[in-house]
Amino acid sequence: MTENKRIWQGVLLVATVLLSLAAFFWITGNPQTSGPFLISGFMAMAIGVRGFPSVKGFSYSLWIFTAVTLSMFYPQYFLTLGDFELKKLIIPLLQIIMFGMGSQMALSDLSGVIKMPKGVIAGIICQFTIMPFVGVTIAIAFNFPPEIAAGIVLVGSSPSGLASNVMSFLARANLALSVTLTAIATLLSPLLTPLLMKMLAGEMVEVDFWKMMTDIFNMVILPIAAGLTFNLFSGEKKAVRQVVLQIAAYLLIILLKNFITLFTAGTGLQEMVIRFGKDVFLFTLLPIAGAYLFRHFARGNQEWLNKSLAFISMLGIGIIITIITAAGRESLLDVGLLLILACFLHNTIGYGLGYAISKYVLRMSERDCRTIALEVGMQNGGLASGLAMQMGKIATVGLAPAVFGPMMNITGSSLAIWWRGRLPKD
Repeated sequence: MTENKRIWQGVLLVATVLLSLAAFFWITGNPQTSGPFLISGFMAMAIGVRGFPSVKGFSYSLWIFTAVTLSMFYPQYFLTLGDFELKKLIIPLLQIIMFGMGSQMALSDLSGVIKMPKGVIAGIICQFTIMPFVGVTIAIAFNFPPEIAAGIVLVGSSPSGLASNVMSFLARANLALSVTLTAIATLLSPLLTPLLMKMLAGEMVEVDFWKMMTDIFNMVILPIAAGLTFNLFSGEKKAVRQVVLQIAAYLLIILLKNFITLFTAGTGLQEMVIRFGKDVFLFTLLPIAGAYLFRHFARGNQEWLNKSLAFISMLGIGIIITIITAAGRESLLDVGLLLILACFLHNTIGYGLGYAISKYVLRMSERDCRTIALEVGMQNGGLASGLAMQMGKIATVGLAPAVFGPMMNITGSSLAIWWRGRLPKD
């Protein structure tokens, strides 16, 4: 046995002892005393599993558990910083995460619609039917309070995120189809997510269709467009015609969002022009300037950029979940275990139905079935959290996204690792 392996095993042994002490104090009626042992135990476990390739992928989820436990026992440190409310960080963090997503994409990702039309159509229909309707069924079956139930429906009505692409790669699935499905689902989300929420959760919580649409534009579509713009100028030089057409398309998206605001939010033309100028500066001119700075100072080092953005995204998701957990602590204490079970069922039923429909009804290849299963079961919890924040209900509607995020990472990575050991016959 190598010395390094002994060290990693020692760290896991320490984690086991700490978690056992936490369980002892909890059982003996001292839950507050168990807090430090539980937090340090999860932390040691997150470090220890990194020494073993077969379970290394669970490290991030364990860090999330550490952060969630910390915010459950000491919520006062994650609500405010002086006079500043930490929940105000959720939207900017989500925009940064979406910018990172856009910077790793290109318009060529949408070519899968032409190359794999059956897979794309099947995946999109499954995603925006299975998860919303399973979500509302579970919410009603568990008899959750209306706003917490609405959070489950909101998760189901959201598109998939980058996590599904990572899991598809690990599962030996069709990565090109996964990337295309994520891109198309995200582009459709400004229309479909508010529509599904209005239809399925309108009686649970007040849903402003047009406001939710513009919120998704601001939180997801425009930051992704900014990331695509950055990608356009940070890499190899492109043909002038290609650059002009893409920038024109992104400006039209910004203009569309501002026209929607003009006609639905009662803003004046002058205010719309000011907002349009601000959006152009933030989501077009600033990314172009950032791309040139990146090329000058980082010499276009894409590997460094990818690692940095991945770290920032993971850190951002962790911060968002921690803040939501602290804000909704009291509600979580009331429905925590039931909500965890509900999110687990929602997530795993999504995998099962996505796989079964594509395999036995649509007769698709094994790789495509794995892809659709992961795309259906894994949702963009960050977007759902941001929408809950914009609704002013982060402590109730925001709870399901906060629970669903870590849950889907654990189940998704477990399923992907299991599939990775079983090569698709096709």
